[in-house]
Amino acid sequence: MSRIRTYSELRRLKTIEERYNYLRLNADVGDVTFGFDRYINQGFYRSSEWRSVRHEVIIRDQACDLGVDGFDIYDRVYIHHMNPMTVADIRDGDDSILNPEFLIATTLRTHNAIHYGSAAGLPPKLVERKPGDTKLW
Repeated sequence: MSRIRTYSELRRLKTIEERYNYLRLNADVGDVTFGFDRYINQGFYRSSEWRSVRHEVIIRDQACDLGVDGFDIYDRVYIHHMNPMTVADIRDGDDSILNPEFLIATTLRTHNAIHYGSAAGLPPKLVERKPGDTKLW
């Protein structure tokens, strides 16, 4: 049985790298997720319940990538299911797919890194500025 990832555990990790390592799935590009049943999850993502919880998660995470302060998302915000959702979860109405405890805000790039990539896909580390620092970056 795979481990259940939670927001409560994730928020104890401070850096984007630590959070990425906690969430990464090591899947292969092309792994079947919904396949021919993709219409099922697309219907779910258009539901009023999803839109409501999505809004709640964006506010909680302050529209920051993986909820890490300073990694503001300026493009579309994606909401990642920390524990991959299945057709059965949608069909059976599993409460976990709408529970913010199992969701996190992210960018498309970070979301793809979690599923298929490596830490190289993460946003660059923030440069800490210091008094008297005249170097731009």
